[in-house]
Amino acid sequence: MKRLTYAFMLTAATVLAASCSKEIRNASDKGEGSLTLSVELPAVTKAAMSSDELVNSASVKIYMADFSGLVRQYTYADAPSTIYLPADSYRVDVLAGEAVKAAPAVASWDQKSYAGSKEFTIAAGQNSSVQVAAGVCNAVTKLNYDATVAENFNAGYSLTIGLDASDASTQLVYDAAKSGKEGYFIISGVDEPTFSWTFNGTLAKDGSTFTKSGVIENLEPGKLYTMNLVYTIKDGLLGLSLLVDYGTDIVDDVIVFEATSTGLAASSIYEIWAGHATVHADVDESEFGDPSAIKFAYTSDGSNWTSVDAVRNSEGSYSAVLRGLTASTEYTYKLVIAGEDQGEPRTFTTEASPNVPNPSFEYVSLVAGASYYKWYDPSCGVPGATTQFWGSGNGEGNEGVKGSASMGMVITYVDETEHMDGARSVRAQSGSILGMLAAGNIFTGHFAGLVGTSGGKVCFGRPWTSRPTAIRLWVKYTTDKVNIIGSLPEGADLTKNDYDRANIKIALGTWNYKTYGGDKDCPILVNTTDASTFVDYRTDPSTIADAEVILYGDGRQQINSGEIVAAETTQWRQITIPLEYHTENEYPTHIVISGAASMYGDYFSGSDKSKLWLDGVELLYE
Repeated sequence: MKRLTYAFMLTAATVLAASCSKEIRNASDKGEGSLTLSVELPAVTKAAMSSDELVNSASVKIYMADFSGLVRQYTYADAPSTIYLPADSYRVDVLAGEAVKAAPAVASWDQKSYAGSKEFTIAAGQNSSVQVAAGVCNAVTKLNYDATVAENFNAGYSLTIGLDASDASTQLVYDAAKSGKEGYFIISGVDEPTFSWTFNGTLAKDGSTFTKSGVIENLEPGKLYTMNLVYTIKDGLLGLSLLVDYGTDIVDDVIVFEATSTGLAASSIYEIWAGHATVHADVDESEFGDPSAIKFAYTSDGSNWTSVDAVRNSEGSYSAVLRGLTASTEYTYKLVIAGEDQGEPRTFTTEASPNVPNPSFEYVSLVAGASYYKWYDPSCGVPGATTQFWGSGNGEGNEGVKGSASMGMVITYVDETEHMDGARSVRAQSGSILGMLAAGNIFTGHFAGLVGTSGGKVCFGRPWTSRPTAIRLWVKYTTDKVNIIGSLPEGADLTKNDYDRANIKIALGTWNYKTYGGDKDCPILVNTTDASTFVDYRTDPSTIADAEVILYGDGRQQINSGEIVAAETTQWRQITIPLEYHTENEYPTHIVISGAASMYGDYFSGSDKSKLWLDGVELLYE
């Protein structure tokens, strides 16, 4: 190693040091001698502290060799040029760099500390020349991320290492950009110094959070602790090797975390639904070679166990989907091979399964001063039904935003004659104003205002965090042939020779109101006069899941872009529409449910005789 030598020539009268030294012992009758001291420091290649700064700020302490006390203490820049000491045996300690600051950084990327010590003897009437070599006295870390970490974890993984797991000032965080970088920790004065480290990351394969922690004990000053982090085991278990290397003093301290050869493996939080869950296990196939003997068993009460066959995903990796679960319930599950329990059981708790508020439209109230309704009743006392969840194009008149009803066209009604669940249903009924179609509708959200006499603005969505798997509801639809065509989306095949069509949509998503134009509760703003604001939930990047049924007025239906099949539309039917998830590694923030008596009503096309009834809306969690 390159070194720079700085001579501390201390040869003047000792009385000059009175203000800068700590005199613990006085001269004795043994006589005195003088000391010439030189300190050898490594060449400084980093800008954290220059060579001159290191020398000028260095602390020099002289002790009795028998550790009986401190004799002299100096800062080099203020040290006397001569030191006279009683003839005796001594030890000089030199400390330089970060550690001598008034408030040193315990953990740093570039602030090193240096220490050295040397024993010497002062003889009466003689000068003693002493050279002290000061080397790095930090415990030094260097973390190298293997390429397998980036391949298997999403961006943002990191390893935090420090002397105190609860004190960030003693820690450094190695993210991907810090791979291969050295970190410096001051461990002087710490009893039994130990590194505590924690790796945090998100597995790319399923979005699950992965954490692994450990300790490195018996830290020594001046040693480089090189950590090579390698992803070696499936399902997030790491093999971590630690090579401690300091010059010729090499210590091999290998720490390896391996998966249990046979036992349960963790499930992602996104794999635990309200009605089903996916569980995993690792199996040593050299020991258990018959896949048909591998099963998972689960219970919610600790007594009644249900067993399901495991599915082999790859060598040594097995899983199963546990179905028929009850929402908001804790389950215990275990791995069973050839009738024998393997390893320790695990637990999970299923998600909640809420339904939408006012699902059968039972709670309604007249808009003040008007003859049409709003789809909640502030006086009903029923949770969720006292405030607006459902909205319609009618608007809320003097109570809120004016809609079609303020122009003399009510397009959404309470129907106490036609109903299947409770005493009433909702009827979305298309009409026309000045030759322009006004499509009957009901939706989660609120009407946001009229756009002159040519259209309206609607805020879609309501806060929602659960993950249903389907929607079930009662529907009835009557219509006639299309008699009004304003415009149509590209690819639409509607003509005046066709019967009108109704549609019902549901979508779950993470729509940001700042991007989609709405508000925090109802994030999606659609302006019917601006097709660029329309959202296609099938392709929208913020949509997590969606479902749709189209009811054709000629007696057909289509679910989720599937086959168009014959269906009775003019009589009440209960239909189930499965939600199709675009991603299963995310939770929604909002839900959209909408029903329109004319599916192209946003384009002002359809029949002004179309009527769509809805009742008994139910979210399913299977």
